[in-house]
Amino acid sequence: MPSIARDAQLQTIITTFEMTPGTCHDLLELLHEAYEGFISRQPGFIGAALHVNDAQTRIANYSQWRQREDFLAMLRSDEMRRRNREIAALCKSFDPVMYAVTETFAAG
Repeated sequence: MPSIARDAQLQTIITTFEMTPGTCHDLLELLHEAYEGFISRQPGFIGAALHVNDAQTRIANYSQWRQREDFLAMLRSDEMRRRNREIAALCKSFDPVMYAVTETFAAG
């Protein structure tokens, strides 16, 4: 599972997907299948989480990878390129962005 820490030596990717409420569950199903059947088995994959907004018009995907090259290799694979074409057909847009954790905060 993802763990958020400022000193972690890993690559964080946050991908946002924009869709209509009518395609939200179909898109979630494709993302679930992609993680179960392919992404989670790729070298360097650490973990991911999917979040859906109340209106079912946006999905946020938080994933962590050992290093940026692992994520890029997965994205460039024939399998993921095929899956991304299917995902894109259900979205108005999707945008993966690489981040570094700069701060974390806890209750207290």
